[in-house]
Amino acid sequence: MTAWATDAAQIEDQANMKVAIHSRVVTLLSVVGVVVTLVGCAAVHTSIAKKDLDVQTKMSETVFLDPVGPEKKVIFVQIRNTSDKPFDIEGSIVSAIAARGYRVTQDPDTAHFRLLGNVLSVAKASPTAAEAALASGYGGGVAGSATGAVVGGVTHGWTGAAVGGVVGGILGGFTETVANAAVKDVTFMIVTDIEITEKARPGVMVRQDSRQDASQGVGGRRTQTSSEVTDVKKYRTRLVSTANKVNLEYDEAAPLLTHGLIRSVSGLF
Repeated sequence: MTAWATDAAQIEDQANMKVAIHSRVVTLLSVVGVVVTLVGCAAVHTSIAKKDLDVQTKMSETVFLDPVGPEKKVIFVQIRNTSDKPFDIEGSIVSAIAARGYRVTQDPDTAHFRLLGNVLSVAKASPTAAEAALASGYGGGVAGSATGAVVGGVTHGWTGAAVGGVVGGILGGFTETVANAAVKDVTFMIVTDIEITEKARPGVMVRQDSRQDASQGVGGRRTQTSSEVTDVKKYRTRLVSTANKVNLEYDEAAPLLTHGLIRSVSGLF
């Protein structure tokens, strides 16, 4: 092969290499553009779909109380808060129940009804955590707090596979992080356990059986059972209140969450 032929072959190889590099760069930029577009579209969709505050309160079990005459509409109310946030609703619940014609007493022994409640959790949570808390019912566990960003869920894991390069992964991850920081699908959840005690009619005796399982150290458990005959009936239920909106802050959610919870509890009477 002559020197001229060798130079021509080298020039052709360099040209082909430039074309290949240019093609890869164009492909990479196109894919990154698609990633940016998808993330941007997801952020816009979340902003539009979740722009209005959605507040709901759901009950794990329905409670039916026997109708009583005016002389028996006497109730004792005690609502505790064992969450890590200040959340005092006892006074508002007392006022709402009183507005329904009940007399609220400080003596549980003279009351025909006793309403006991405990606010277990006030926190950010995922929709699945709220569903699990409701499904577990009174006394059940409360899943750990979590908040999911819809934008991140749409694109995570797809960028690296599509680009197949470090640059694409970095750009895609950076875009996703920026979008997640700007647009978040936020849910606040309040979990409240409720127990209502109602005096049975004269001559009616109620048997109550209970069982409690408790761990004893690493490898042991203790089961405690008890039975008693009493003149009261007990009803238990769990209320799960949620507020959902894009970039929702607790101060905005708290008033409506409180109002919905008070209305649901007082509506039992």
